[in-house]
Amino acid sequence: MKVLLTGANGYIGLRLLPALLEAGHEVVCLVRDRRRFPESDFSEMADEGARLSIVEADLLEAETLTAIPDDIEAAYYLVHSMGSGRRDFSDLESRAARNFAEAVSRTRARQVLYLSGIVNDWEKEELSQHLGSRRNVETILRDHGSVPVTVLRAAIIVGSGSASFEIIRDLVEKLPLMIAPRWLRTRCQPIAIRNVIGYLCGCLGNERTFGETFDIGGPEVLTYQDLLRQFAETRGLVRRFIPVPLLSPKLSGYWLYFVTATSYPLARSLVDSLEHDMVATDHRIREIVPLDLLSYRESVEKAFSRIAQNRVPSSWFDSLASGRMDVRFLDNVQVPQHGVFRDERRLPFSRDPEEVRENIWRIGGERGWYTMDWAWRLRGWMDRLVGGAGLRRGRRHPTELRAGDALDFWRVLLADEKHRRLMLFAEMKLPGEAWLEFAVERNEDDEAGNGEPWILRQTATFRPRGLLGRLYWLAVLPMHALVFEGMARSIVNWRNEDGATGLD
Repeated sequence: MKVLLTGANGYIGLRLLPALLEAGHEVVCLVRDRRRFPESDFSEMADEGARLSIVEADLLEAETLTAIPDDIEAAYYLVHSMGSGRRDFSDLESRAARNFAEAVSRTRARQVLYLSGIVNDWEKEELSQHLGSRRNVETILRDHGSVPVTVLRAAIIVGSGSASFEIIRDLVEKLPLMIAPRWLRTRCQPIAIRNVIGYLCGCLGNERTFGETFDIGGPEVLTYQDLLRQFAETRGLVRRFIPVPLLSPKLSGYWLYFVTATSYPLARSLVDSLEHDMVATDHRIREIVPLDLLSYRESVEKAFSRIAQNRVPSSWFDSLASGRMDVRFLDNVQVPQHGVFRDERRLPFSRDPEEVRENIWRIGGERGWYTMDWAWRLRGWMDRLVGGAGLRRGRRHPTELRAGDALDFWRVLLADEKHRRLMLFAEMKLPGEAWLEFAVERNEDDEAGNGEPWILRQTATFRPRGLLGRLYWLAVLPMHALVFEGMARSIVNWRNEDGATGLD
């Protein structure tokens, strides 16, 4: 079957794609920028006969959707804008859904599949903006298109890298004593990511699901406090809860924001939604698509197994909606040359340049920033206080980087292994814009052959916004002199032999 996959770069899309290819389907991935799509990750599957193609289009621009092939037989709609931080995200979702429905109606598609959210107060007018938008998208997909829609409604999705998993992990691993607001007693029915993928695949082409809406959930109904407690028990931790009679959604959002790695817009949207029970009331899907449903504990254990093996194919942090980068950031990966302040370090060296390149590629996350990590953590905490990303996003993989990845409070613009060049853009709150670039190059000054044929070029660039931006740069100059010089030397000298780490 020829299948259109929207949201192919997203958390669900990157998990669903290999399952579709393994099932023998021809998949057309719709992305806004193919440079962000990890096509090489699926090259081996394509070599074995699976067919994969990429279409560039923007669901918010109807004229670009003419690129969708006419002969697709089914289409997945896995797009949302909740974490973007924009107040009008529900309007954006409505426009994107309308454009998609009308475009798919012009093809041979016989089915549209949409992943929505469970809520037991679905008919109420007082839904959160997030849930109200999901409900509205369902209506638009049905009313503005001629293709039967299959809707799967899920509550908490548990899997390595999912937003809910990472938020619960932050709360449990960092807080031995937790405030328990009223919404922690709300009931939900968590479901493992592999079961979500199983349902999405099982409904494809299944005529019993055409035009139908199904609740999908795991085998248990739990409160959010149960989720936290069982997560802690799975990790061998003991956690206590302090019940509070009232904690407004705004205060709860701030609490989640400061304790976890989520952005404040996403935290607030989640809290608004958590006031509603999210429990499956319609179990027909279990008969139509029978699956071995994982319990919540099993889902958590499998997620950590993936993390331990460095096999996390996607993370919600890597969505551009989790930061403040424009979706077309790859159109301009050149750092500006005029009207900027620059700190450049050039360090000659003689060791294998690929070893230095590997050190650059391991920066951030668990390894840290090679020197004065306390200063980086302090800067991350300061960023959190003013509404920024902070350092808590970490990184998707300890040794791999690709364009679009979140890297602590940076976003990867360019990760060119062949030319040993890495470029980062700052997503911290700043009175301006900042870039950090690393490049391993031939040392043109070593004409005499002094034994240092290579050079690490490390460049920090800052484009100030007004007088405040200029004062900011002057204020941090003394710290830059210490941090950037030490970081460059550590990157060049850091050794990884027999699993040990340290500086020569």
